[in-house]
Amino acid sequence: MRNAGYRTQVYLMFNRKSLYMKLIIQIPCYNEEDNLAAVVADLPKELPGVDEIEYLVIDDGCTDDTVKVAKEAGVHHILSLPTNKGLAVAFLEGIRRCTELGADVIVNTDGDHQYPGQYIPDLIQPILDRKAELVIGSRPIEEIEYFSWLKKRLQRIGSYVVRKCSGTDIPDTTSGYRAYSAEAAMKLHVFNPYDYALETIIQAGHMGIKLAHVPITVNPKTRESRLFPSYGYYVRQSAPIILRAYATYKPFRTFFILGAITGGFGLLICLRFLYYYFTSSGAGFVQSLILGAILMILSFNLFMLAILSDVLTANRKLLQQSLFELRKNKSKE
Repeated sequence: MRNAGYRTQVYLMFNRKSLYMKLIIQIPCYNEEDNLAAVVADLPKELPGVDEIEYLVIDDGCTDDTVKVAKEAGVHHILSLPTNKGLAVAFLEGIRRCTELGADVIVNTDGDHQYPGQYIPDLIQPILDRKAELVIGSRPIEEIEYFSWLKKRLQRIGSYVVRKCSGTDIPDTTSGYRAYSAEAAMKLHVFNPYDYALETIIQAGHMGIKLAHVPITVNPKTRESRLFPSYGYYVRQSAPIILRAYATYKPFRTFFILGAITGGFGLLICLRFLYYYFTSSGAGFVQSLILGAILMILSFNLFMLAILSDVLTANRKLLQQSLFELRKNKSKE
C-alpha cells in the first residue's frame, strides 16, 4: 500500500499540468465596440472541470474603440494586429496566442454576439471527456428568422459539400462557435485570409482529428454580416476554399479523377474521328483529332501531377508534424 501511495504522489508530481485545466475564450473582432461588452458579460467566469478561464480579444486592425471596450470589460489578453487581416488570419493568430498562453482548451466565439455564452459548457464537455478534439456548435439553420430562404439553402448545400469532402457528419460547417483541444489547435492551418470554418473542418477530417457537434441557439441579430456581403460573394469565396482544401489533403484522387475525365473525353473524340475516317473520307474531322490529342496529353499531365502530388503529400505531413512538435514544445516553455 505504501508503494502504491508513493507511486501516486510521483504521478501527481509529474502530471500536475495535465490535471490543471485552463480554458481561453478567444473573440476575433473588427470594429465591435457596440457588441463586445455584451459578448464578454455573457461569458462564463467559472465552469466545472476547469480551473482557470481567461478571455482573449483579437483586434483585427480595429479603427473604433473595440480595444478600449475590451479593457473596460476586463478582458485578460488583447492581441492587436497592425492592419485588418481578415477573419481567417485573426482566428489563426488567436489560436497561436492561446497555445502560447498555456490553454488546454480554446473556445472561439464571434464579436457580434451571435452565440450565447451559455453553451460553452456543452462545447467543451466532449473535450474534457476525451471524446472529441474539435467540437462545433450547430445552429438551427431552418429556425433562424433573420436568415433568408436562399441563405438557408446555401448553408445546407455548403455544409453537405463540406461533409462529403471531409468525411464528417457536422451539420453546420459554417458555425464559428467552436471548442478546440490544444493539440488539435496546434495541428490546424488556414491557407486563405477569407474564412477558417470550412477549411479547418476538411483538414480535421483528413488529419484524423475527432470531431463532434452540439446543438445551440443564436442571439438576435445585432448587425449585417461582414463576411458574406452578398450570396454571390459567398459562393465565389467558399467554392475555391473547399476545392483547394480537398485537393491539399486528397491530391492523388483529385488529379486522378480530373485526368480520367479529361482522358475519357479525349478518347471518345479520337474514336469518333477513327469511325468517320474508316467509314467515310474523314475529311473535315481533323479538328476532332487535334482536340482529342490535346485532351489526351492534358490527361497524361494530370496523371503525372497525381503521382507527384502524392509524393509531396508525404513531405507535407512531415512538415506539419514538425510544426506541431515545435508549437507543442513552445507551449510548454
